[in-house]
This record gives sequence, structure tokens and C-alpha cells, in this order.
Amino acid sequence: MEVSINGPKILFTLPFFGGINVTESIVHTWIVMAIIAFVCWWLTRDLSIDNPGRKQIIAEKLVTMTQSLVDSNMGEKWRDYVPYIGTILAFSFLCSVMSIAGLRSPTADFSVTLAMALVTFAIIEYNYFKHKGFIGFFKRLTEPVIVMTPMNIISEVATPLSLSLRHFGNIASGAVITALVYGALAVLSKVILGWIPNTFIANIPIAQIGIPAILSLYFDLFSSAIQAYIFCMLTMANIAGTAD
Repeated sequence: MEVSINGPKILFTLPFFGGINVTESIVHTWIVMAIIAFVCWWLTRDLSIDNPGRKQIIAEKLVTMTQSLVDSNMGEKWRDYVPYIGTILAFSFLCSVMSIAGLRSPTADFSVTLAMALVTFAIIEYNYFKHKGFIGFFKRLTEPVIVMTPMNIISEVATPLSLSLRHFGNIASGAVITALVYGALAVLSKVILGWIPNTFIANIPIAQIGIPAILSLYFDLFSSAIQAYIFCMLTMANIAGTAD
């Protein structure tokens, strides 16, 4: 059984600064961003107070659901973060679920999830500074006793790493498991039909029918939704915790 599991392929190279490699992750990320931008533009066209259409009702429902999610986990005073939470929820889910279409998930690339986590980390640090002030921003690293400062700094740095590695690990492992099972089923198909003299029939991947679809339904759809939700929940918990 030969199964190849590699990182994102380099699709082309831009002739700048000695050559900038453009990978699948970059291209697929831009596709996701274009999809989100188009859907937002499409849903918010021809808005009306007196006679809302179906698109407007869908848009309002999505906003209401995201607002309810933020209110229940962060509180109403954090409603300014509804657009951000809605964006990373949609971005994370669409990036992960792209594998259903046979495309490599950008969130299976650590650089993508790390970038998401670093944006969240910057927001967390901003809110610490906002709520605790200049002195309180640094003082919190010395609590409860000053000897804990190194551990507190490590804990602070670990926040984006934890967020990014958890998301990346779950999506990447799903892709790896799916590839391994698919390869194993190819071998099983040859064992089942390999004894048949007819070459065409012997090469039919009979064991690969159905089972990969079930795995795809779990890893590509269910797991994608769960990981997007978990990332948002941890983001909200960390941001809201800055006001404690």
C-alpha cells in the first residue's frame, strides 16, 4: 500500500523578493474569503424595513444567532465582537469543509490556524491593556506571587499555540486518517477481486464504495463544524476573561 501524505503543494511562484511560493493553502484561503465576501454582499442587497425578502430574513437570522452566541458566552457588553466571531466561525468552517470538494483544507496547514490564533491573541492583549491599564497589563503577569512571572509568561505565549495546534491537529489528523483508510481499502479491493482474470473487474475499487463517504461526512463536515465552534468558544472565553 502506497499512501503519500504531504503538505500543501506549491501552485506557482511570484517573481518578487527572490520568488514567493503560492501554495494551495493561500489560494484556497482566498477562495474562502471571496465566498464569504460574495455571500455577505448578496445577502445584504436591497434591504427593506417594511418588506424584508428571504435573503434579508436569512441575513438577520445569521446575525441574531451570532449575537445570541456572543451574549450567552461573553455578555451583551461584548457585542462589538459579533462581526469578528461570526467571521472566524464562517472562515474556519468553510476552510475545513473544502475537503468535501476534493480540495485541501487550509486549516490543515498550521500557518493558517496560527495566523487565526495570532489575530485572536492580539485582541486578547489589547483588551487586557484596555481594562487593566499600562501598569495592570504587566502586573497581572506577576500574580499571585512574583516568582510565578516566568510561568505566567509561558502561559501567555502558549495561548495562540494552543488555539492553533488544537484546530490544526484535528483537521490534519482527519485528512491523514482518511488517506490511510482509503489506501487500505484499495488493498482490500485487490484482495477481494484480485483473483479474477479479467483486469477491468479485478481493478474495481469495490471496498472503497461507501466507507470513504461516511468518513468524509464525519471528518469533513461534522468535525469541521465542531472545530470551528470550539475555536470560537475559546476565543470568546479568552477575550471575555480580560475583564475579570
